[in-house]
Amino acid sequence: MSSPFKSVPIRSYEITPRETYLSRRDFIKAAGLIAGSAALAACAPSVAGGDESVSAPSGSGKTDELGDAVNTYQEITNYNNFYEFSTGKEEVAPLSKGFTAAPWTVEVYGMVNKPQTFGIEDLLKLFPQEERIYRLRCVEAWSMVIPWNGFPLASLLAMVEPTSSAKYVRFETVYRPEEMKGQKSPFYPWPYQEGLRLDEAMNDLTLLATGLYGETVLPQNGAPIRLVVPWKYGFKSIKSIVKIELTDKEPATLWSTVAPNEYGFHANVNPEVDHPRWSQASERRIGELSRRPTLMFNGYGEQVADLYAGMDLRLHY
Repeated sequence: MSSPFKSVPIRSYEITPRETYLSRRDFIKAAGLIAGSAALAACAPSVAGGDESVSAPSGSGKTDELGDAVNTYQEITNYNNFYEFSTGKEEVAPLSKGFTAAPWTVEVYGMVNKPQTFGIEDLLKLFPQEERIYRLRCVEAWSMVIPWNGFPLASLLAMVEPTSSAKYVRFETVYRPEEMKGQKSPFYPWPYQEGLRLDEAMNDLTLLATGLYGETVLPQNGAPIRLVVPWKYGFKSIKSIVKIELTDKEPATLWSTVAPNEYGFHANVNPEVDHPRWSQASERRIGELSRRPTLMFNGYGEQVADLYAGMDLRLHY
């Protein structure tokens, strides 16, 4: 039976053309050079300044599959929720400039047959980098359209072979209070942790992002590798990942630990279930003045609604 939540499939020709980005070889080379010279609260990315001396990549008029224009590089890299650095969105970019993104490893372990620790350079070589334009919907009722580079999380999980007992995937961000001053705050249970059901993690939309606009992802956006789950509120898309654990128990997550009455484990975008302190029926797209209606599952229902068949989405928020 077809899903009642309609969305338009993402077609390859609607994604920003490869020539607009770096080639994969150049992208990998750039990743090493930039990282060598050189994340998680309510979500990932009006602009306050930015470094105008750096030439920003151009969106070239590209749109997502619904016809919405991508946000500018300046907007995406200067308006960020990343409490490890600051609770102020426009403070994250300058405060993250000294963050060290190389060397970097990601440990994948737990209920898997082949636990392994990957260097970021290994991940770039093992998994072809794809360009995907995704909508981001923050739980705070603002949104963006972002052109990511990365690879499906399912590809990585297949390589480590989850056991039949594995039901969930737990993610953990790096803990470096000397570089991430926000981690000195006693109000949050650091390091940041998030989780998905295994079937959600294996969905083709679930991305491990290593780039943005064809450039290596910057510290304020979760360098060098972060999760992107476009049908969920942005705080599920954990940044600067160092651990991925397969488990049979629902993981505790930072926001559901701090405020379980406000931030549930599933956190699917749902305009019919309000946050206790504000409506989720509409959103403000960064760069626009007016508000727009929020789409169920952020417009990706056709691809993911079946994951929640039979669930009361008002209770499993």
